[in-house]
Amino acid sequence: MASLNSEKLKAIESAMGQIEKQFGKGSIMKLGENSKLDIDAISTGSLDLDIALGIGGIPRGRVVEIFGPESSGKTTVALHMIAEAQKAGGAAAFIDAEHALDPVYAKNLGVDTENLIVSQPDTGEQALEIVEALVRSNAIDIIVIDSVAALVPKAEIEGEMGDSHVGLQARLMSQALRKLTASINKSKCVTVFINQLREKVGVMFGNPETTPGGRALKFYASVRIDIRRSDAIKQGDNIIGNRTKAKVIKNKVAPPFKQAYFDIMYNHGISKEGNVLDVGVREELIQKSGAWFSYGEIRLGQGRENAKQFLKENPDIRVEIENKIRAKYKLPLVKVEKEKSEVKNNKENKGKNNQKLENK
Repeated sequence: MASLNSEKLKAIESAMGQIEKQFGKGSIMKLGENSKLDIDAISTGSLDLDIALGIGGIPRGRVVEIFGPESSGKTTVALHMIAEAQKAGGAAAFIDAEHALDPVYAKNLGVDTENLIVSQPDTGEQALEIVEALVRSNAIDIIVIDSVAALVPKAEIEGEMGDSHVGLQARLMSQALRKLTASINKSKCVTVFINQLREKVGVMFGNPETTPGGRALKFYASVRIDIRRSDAIKQGDNIIGNRTKAKVIKNKVAPPFKQAYFDIMYNHGISKEGNVLDVGVREELIQKSGAWFSYGEIRLGQGRENAKQFLKENPDIRVEIENKIRAKYKLPLVKVEKEKSEVKNNKENKGKNNQKLENK
């Protein structure tokens, strides 16, 4: 490749020097001089989805959209992202435009609800102004907005039922994202927009599904994840969870269109054990012979749910398998951690047993 002559190089360096003087250091740079091009990520709480995203999670300093049908697991995945950010020592905010956040469920998923910043705004403008203020504070690691469809413009709230407000929400989203994108990138705050689905009227061919809030979010989002519920997970006659499929529709930081599968268990969220088991079988670390699962010489159990239970009771083995998978995909390794809920339950059980002994 031909190199620039010395006069051009001097002119470029002079221009870059003036720009840095006016706008601050880091406002302009040569891509080759930037020592770190790797994008930091926050885990999604699902190993398979982290692999599908290519960088081990959702990228910091970017806009992310999670969309899908009702009760598909959108908010659950977003709450897991918050829990992972908090585990890494970060601060998180949840803008509850739908007024439907369940703190008990969030706590079950591992969210530190005591330190979670929550806002239940009255209007879409108020919600997005709160997001802007939080982003500009440079102190928040992740903000979740639930949902775009519930960001109702002030004019619509103050108007009468049946009034026409064409394009108001789309205009609001477009204006907000124009203002927010640069601040989000500078503050390294992940902004996750949860979105619903609508259907276009009269579509005969192609996909009739679309997301509300105009097209701006589709353009500004670096990552778009489509989440769908596929099958029910049963234990006997009882349904205890859902098999969930996530497809990375858009990805600006890694190759797109990859898919991930994981279990969402009722009241417990994403099953780590189920994820490790599935990816372990796919990567041939876990052998499946008929209904039996085995890891090397260790028999994990007969049937998927029994194998998951074995991994839950033996976290050392689960973490060993998970770290082998993570090493292959160059993801950060994890350590064995005793779940807070288990520790709490053990303490409560000990307390009850002591009370029984005292009563005797």
